Amino acid sequence: MLTQFEHFAVTEMMGKTDNPPRANGALCFGSQWERSSFGMALALAKSGAFEWDDFRDELIGTIKDWEDAHPIDRSSWNYYDQFLTALEKAVVKAGVVDPEEIVAALAA
Repeated sequence: MLTQFEHFAVTEMMGKTDNPPRANGALCFGSQWERSSFGMALALAKSGAFEWDDFRDELIGTIKDWEDAHPIDRSSWNYYDQFLTALEKAVVKAGVVDPEEIVAALAA
């Protein structure tokens, strides 16, 4: 069962360009990292690291950037790739981590 905040965050994205993939009304995750990324974004927003609406705006911009870069062939599209990119931008903007920490973590 979703908490009130989780319910708000998920329904806030319904029907918008940043709408997460769903099947029979439930969120769809193709792998554990997608689930973890979504959970991390919710937890960070709920704890006040950033506002959910700011993250949502970052996600919309990230999706638009990807679509602009792939106007014809969108076969490599993955919602959660864009979600993770937006989350990385949001935590850097919020001062939770700096870009070098993300690069180091990815290299490890």
